[in-house]
Amino acid sequence: MSKIGNKPIVIDKSVNVDIQGSHISVKGPKGELNLSLVSDKIVVEKQDNIIAVKRLNEDKQAKAMHGLYNSLITNMIKGVVTGYQVPLTLIGVGYRVAKKGNGLSFTLGYSHPVEVAETSGISFTVEGDTKLVVHGIDKQLVGQVAANIRKLRPPEPYKGKGVRYATENVRRKAGKAGKK
Repeated sequence: MSKIGNKPIVIDKSVNVDIQGSHISVKGPKGELNLSLVSDKIVVEKQDNIIAVKRLNEDKQAKAMHGLYNSLITNMIKGVVTGYQVPLTLIGVGYRVAKKGNGLSFTLGYSHPVEVAETSGISFTVEGDTKLVVHGIDKQLVGQVAANIRKLRPPEPYKGKGVRYATENVRRKAGKAGKK
């Protein structure tokens, strides 16, 4: 029994959900998202303003896909209504971020500035020199872009320098012990 898969999905009044076979389209005030069901063992039904995700049999793959598709549809509905954002912080002397056209330009201690191009469906907000927020309606895409930016200079454990999520806690290591 899937606790997540059996939860009914309530559709917001400002959202239009269209289900045609294995293709689901969600339109809302912030945009439109689409999903194609890969598994033929899952059925999605819409009644009034509630969506129900059901599995056709009890095999292992159907159980795995049941909760997954419920979560994906819930995230799509939330995304087109409120959107998602991931705040990032740059820690380190001389580490800066600036908007350059539609993309970003990072100064991260390398011999050259690092450029990040704009991704379709993603917007950036730069707050000061060291704070950045990644916005979008697709939860997976927002998280992936934020992870790619963090990967440019991950936080190191000795001084904590690098690009990190705003809520991330970096465990620090002790330096050299020295001679006694």
